[in-house]
Amino acid sequence: MMHSPDSLTGRYGLAPLGLAACIFFMIGFVTWINGPLITFVRVAFSLGDVSAFLVPMVFYLSYFFFSLPASVLARKLGLRKGLSGSLALCAVGVALFGQFVTMRSYGGALTGLLVLGAGLSLMQVVINPLVSLLGPQNRAAQRIAIMGVCNKFAGILAPIVLATVVMGDIGSVAEKAEQAPDAATRDTILAHFVQAIYAPYMGMAVVLLIAACAIIFFPLPELEAPSLPGLPDQKNRVFRPHLVFGIIAIFLYVGVEVMAGDAIGTYGQGFGLPLSQTKFFTSLTLAGMLAGYMTGIVVIPRLISQERFLEFACIGGFCLTVAAFLTHGYPSVMCVALLGATNAMMMPTLFPIAIRGAGAWTPLASAFLVMAYSGGAVVPQIYVALKPFVGFQAMFALLVLPSYVAILFYARRFGKTGLLPLDHS
Repeated sequence: MMHSPDSLTGRYGLAPLGLAACIFFMIGFVTWINGPLITFVRVAFSLGDVSAFLVPMVFYLSYFFFSLPASVLARKLGLRKGLSGSLALCAVGVALFGQFVTMRSYGGALTGLLVLGAGLSLMQVVINPLVSLLGPQNRAAQRIAIMGVCNKFAGILAPIVLATVVMGDIGSVAEKAEQAPDAATRDTILAHFVQAIYAPYMGMAVVLLIAACAIIFFPLPELEAPSLPGLPDQKNRVFRPHLVFGIIAIFLYVGVEVMAGDAIGTYGQGFGLPLSQTKFFTSLTLAGMLAGYMTGIVVIPRLISQERFLEFACIGGFCLTVAAFLTHGYPSVMCVALLGATNAMMMPTLFPIAIRGAGAWTPLASAFLVMAYSGGAVVPQIYVALKPFVGFQAMFALLVLPSYVAILFYARRFGKTGLLPLDHS
């Protein structure tokens, strides 16, 4: 079958893109479950905000620590084995988390998240360049937007599944534990509460293992990552300005994305909203992101370039953040949730711009960009550490507004200069 070189995937066809879509669905499910998990572990382990936010911190810090080793491993394993191995590692992390939470070992549960993050680091290092390069460059953001739809659709489902199947009436459980006459009674209540997480997490681990086995037999195009040059005198070829500032932009973007998605429950609790409602708030943000991706798929590049869309998204996010600061209660929470819509097309545009022109340095450049996902660990921790002194609304605005300004600067400065043909020399 002949494929137009100007089509979405060019000569490669839709099958590899379909595989990537399934993988992004799995990534979304295990990633965006972190939002309600913050509330879950706060109750299950009787934690404060700072300790509960170790969930996203450990998860996203794993990208920082494991992305460079993952780039080397991806080169050695190749595309098919790299994806399969990453799914298997994710399965181990999910199983460890479920097991240790059931045992009420918070340190063990965080270790499971670290292993899960290591698997996702390998997966992201392989899958992001695959989608970016799987067809014409001017449609890269559109391809990544399709991945985003799958990712965020899973992200909408994940908090709902966790909230209904696992968390149940968490507000009642928290109240009973707090009013328990002694520590033994409280521990009994919480031990019974955490048992509900075991079966869903083991089920996810089995699904990931099955996918890891199935992918070995899936036909993939020969888009193997080129060898990594090791000569220091070529360093300037990878650390070009649009990559260096792209790393900073993605660091800030992921921090903002996690603030709007994972921290929205804590934000809503700041207004005194009940746990029975705030446990679903992450799904609101993910629904906004899904709408943003669908809009991007329709209008890019038919009506507007991906770079100009990024500029408008930054302006929209800035305005919504100001509105969130000036309002209270549900209107403020909805402004934060709507940040999902403005955030949606940022990564699909930032990643292709930052990675362009990398040539033989593509695996290393991709690894540095994935390391920047650690912004999801740093920015929310700054938020929960300082909000008692500044106020949760003011602290949210102080972190998010400058981030949108910086990303807008990147879009205007490198949106065109970063759009260079791939350097294969």
